[in-house]
This record gives sequence, structure tokens and C-alpha cells, in this order.
Amino acid sequence: MDFLPGGSPRLDVMRADCRARSVLTVLAERWALLIIDALGEGPRRTSELRRRIGGISEKMLIQTLRRLEALGLIERRDYREVPPKVEYALTKRGASLSPIVSTLDRWVEENALDMLPGAAASTAGEM
Repeated sequence: MDFLPGGSPRLDVMRADCRARSVLTVLAERWALLIIDALGEGPRRTSELRRRIGGISEKMLIQTLRRLEALGLIERRDYREVPPKVEYALTKRGASLSPIVSTLDRWVEENALDMLPGAAASTAGEM
């Protein structure tokens, strides 16, 4: 195994035994990418995220938020108010990932119609 200056192991996601693949597994989920993109616009409450991200269930939203929080990409802020107020925001690490995810999302929006068979004719009105 190679090491970086300072003694940390050099990770190689192409290796089957690379520990970083667990991070890729979470980030490869569509909901994770959409949540990161939405939080790139600023902190949001759970209900705001559900409205912003069409089609996500409450259960899937909460599960994905917890996974992203465990990776240190987002933080949960509980304001200890009645009624309860909780917001989610990107951490410094999450903010460094946000422009990459946003660029990927915009690329998909710009290129998807050319990539999907018959999609151009059936979704011409979506733009």
C-alpha cells in the first residue's frame, strides 16, 4: 500500500478492497446527489428539501440525510423550538463537493435528451 506524506494511506477506488468505495456507494445514490445539490443553494428544513426534490419520500429523505451526516457532508441544526425546527446545511467538506455535484446535475439536464432513446419527442415540453 502506498502512503501520502504524513502517513495516511493512499486510496485507490479502482481497487476492490478500497475503503473509499463505501463513500462512493453513498454518493452514487441519486437522492444523495440531489440533496447535496439542493443544500448547495443554502440551508433547508426537511419539508423544504421534500418540496425541492420531487419524488423523494420522507423515509428516504431522512435515511439519506443521516448517511450524509455520518460522512460529515452535512450538518443537522436543531433549534430546540416548539414547534420543532431542524435545518440541514452543508459542512465545509460538503460545500467542497457541492459544485462538482451541481456541475454533474447541470450536465445531465443538458445531455439527457440526447442520450435517452425517444425522449426528445416525448419530453420536448419539459424544458
